[in-house]
Amino acid sequence: MYHDQGLIPFKTLAMNSGVNYTAGLPVVRTSPDHGTAYDIAGKNEASDESFRQAIYLGIEIVRNRKLYDEARDNPLKKMFFDRGRDDEKLDLMKEDEEM
Repeated sequence: MYHDQGLIPFKTLAMNSGVNYTAGLPVVRTSPDHGTAYDIAGKNEASDESFRQAIYLGIEIVRNRKLYDEARDNPLKKMFFDRGRDDEKLDLMKEDEEM
């Protein structure tokens, strides 16, 4: 399926509030579903709803990325023990000893 073929049902269902989002980039990229809309520019025909939704989605993506980075910032340390003893307990509050 080509890009334009997928946009036909999307634009039909989303009406004037659709947003294009390019995933996998290091920066957030959103755009209104109508694109640049040069054909209606300056004619007071374009709806600003899709533009607003693109901005809101961009803000939400930035916030989600920040929360994801914070959650991964300090994961629990992995500790490995010899399986020979069953009575050894794992203390997660204990700091690693300096060598």
